[in-house]
Amino acid sequence: MTKHQFLAFDLGAESGRSIAGILENGFLQVRHLQRFANEVVTIQGHLHWNALGLFGEIKRGMKAFVAEFGASPTSLAVDTWGVDFALLDRDGRLIELPFSYRDSRTQGMMEEFFTLIPRHRVYELTGIQFLPLNTIFQLFSMVRTESPALKQANALLFMPDLINFLLCAAKKTEFTFATTSQLFNPLRRQWDEELFTALGVSREIMQPIVEPGTVLGGLANAVCRETGMDSVPVIATASHDTASAVAAVPAHGDDWIYISSGTWSLMGIEIDRPLLSEDALRFNFTNEGGVGNTFRFLKNIMGLWLLQACRKDWNRHHSYTYEELMAMAENAAPFRFFVDPDCLDFLNPPSMVAAIQQYCLRTGQAEPRSIAEITRCVMESLALKYREVLEELRQIHPRPFRRIHVIGGGCQNRMLSQFAADATGLPVLAGPVEATAIGNILIQAQALGIFRSVADIRDTVERSFVPDRYEPKDNSGWNRAYERYRVIIGLGKKES
Repeated sequence: MTKHQFLAFDLGAESGRSIAGILENGFLQVRHLQRFANEVVTIQGHLHWNALGLFGEIKRGMKAFVAEFGASPTSLAVDTWGVDFALLDRDGRLIELPFSYRDSRTQGMMEEFFTLIPRHRVYELTGIQFLPLNTIFQLFSMVRTESPALKQANALLFMPDLINFLLCAAKKTEFTFATTSQLFNPLRRQWDEELFTALGVSREIMQPIVEPGTVLGGLANAVCRETGMDSVPVIATASHDTASAVAAVPAHGDDWIYISSGTWSLMGIEIDRPLLSEDALRFNFTNEGGVGNTFRFLKNIMGLWLLQACRKDWNRHHSYTYEELMAMAENAAPFRFFVDPDCLDFLNPPSMVAAIQQYCLRTGQAEPRSIAEITRCVMESLALKYREVLEELRQIHPRPFRRIHVIGGGCQNRMLSQFAADATGLPVLAGPVEATAIGNILIQAQALGIFRSVADIRDTVERSFVPDRYEPKDNSGWNRAYERYRVIIGLGKKES
């Protein structure tokens, strides 16, 4: 097999990476070129992404690739977190920095929108989990505040669309990302006119939708001159990061569950068509686009964000590594404190530590005080949330589930992987860590005709990366903990 060298940009809500992929003789190697922070900036009391700063980091990553390999990549592609977007004017200029999904502007917007179209009807049209951060409610907040930016807007580009536009001038939206917006009808496979009419926003600002693995065009001449790179193909990979990650799960058949673990934990299964049942709506599952004519039927769980935000609190006084936090949690007493990771109190509190303590107190628990207690609380609560979602999946879908594949950066957390196995009673296979970048790269390869299918991609992942395996231990203690957890989160919902 000919040697190919690809470039992937994986932009997460906490950091971004530039990663090279070397594909040769049926094996893939990945090499980190650059890592950079992705932090929100506060402008007039609102949270925004520094999109132009991110573009600058991407160009630095391109220069780093040329310096490392002495040549341009075969192609390049960008994936990002979901739902967030930028608005361009009629001249293609950015009107303002994109808002962060954690901004408070969407508070109350979801409930207000349901007075225009009932909740169940929105689900019928989109099949998407209800979260106040979804694109539809971000747009609705702009309508309600008569946003000048929205009035000027000629085009809406989601975050990966914006980067692709700056790279090669293409204005397209890739399918897997479009589905995250709650503006896309998965049955009709187009932007939903009924939703845009209710919003009072013209559907004309939306872009044509392309499939993952579409070649958008060659790198713009100005970018080539600045980075020293040839006009290589810019590819619309599975541009929602979770879609790329799931494409890189080293598994075949349909008896497995994935957890894409990072700032968020996205837990679900692959299906051939959207699942819009009453139970799917009741349990608030989402149908997001996948690769190879699949859908990702999953639930978004507020994952390691809780620990990341706690660490930010603690690091004001002392710098702790995640390894140090896990070591402290190992020595804490088990099953003393539980929280619902998806409680909106944890979306963006001034202090995550205080938010966790307050949740425990208002649900009749003692107050966790030490770093060890709070860290253990977060780890156990996440594992119990995984069990809750597993039980919901078993009610919704009749297929047997025999293992869980944990992919992404969170799979490095050995405590959480073991807890997940113990809480669910299923073996956990952890890895690859760089699943998102791997999926990004191998979908580029498929776009260029190197692979024929997702099965070929997964064969390559299996050959190239060996996961760590965690077997469930005696889970009688976890069974008792789960019953108490269910009572506590029920109290939390009543009190909120």
